[in-house]
Amino acid sequence: MSFGLNRAEVIGRLGADVTVNHLASGGRVANMSVATDESYIDRNGGGERIDKTEWHRCVTFQDGLIDMLERHAKKGRLVYVAGKMQTRRFRKDGEDSDRFSTEILLVPGSRIQFLDKPNGANGNGAPAMAEAANGSAMSPDPDDSIPF
Repeated sequence: MSFGLNRAEVIGRLGADVTVNHLASGGRVANMSVATDESYIDRNGGGERIDKTEWHRCVTFQDGLIDMLERHAKKGRLVYVAGKMQTRRFRKDGEDSDRFSTEILLVPGSRIQFLDKPNGANGNGAPAMAEAANGSAMSPDPDDSIPF
């Protein structure tokens, strides 16, 4: 028997608010797009700086996680996502060829964590509470006031 490791981790910004769809089976699915950026110097093109954005699709079917994402997964938020890679094959009506979509699947044991605070505070002047993937509140970061 062979064993493998299927794990993907990204840190990036949400390209849009989370999208939640209802399935015919009665369940729900949440979809997100996370953008990661990198830059490099093009040594063959005159030393010009090149910026590149890679988009990562993320999906989950977990009700508790979907509820948390509906509240907090807003466009522009900085997020850490750890899940497993999955490639789906599908065919659109009226098309003769298959399409493929590779995405990060958030299953039990996966992790999503917001690395910034929405609007900087929770409305009463107190620091915003970060929320973990399981929906439990975590205490504010005591190092937030350190300027480095």
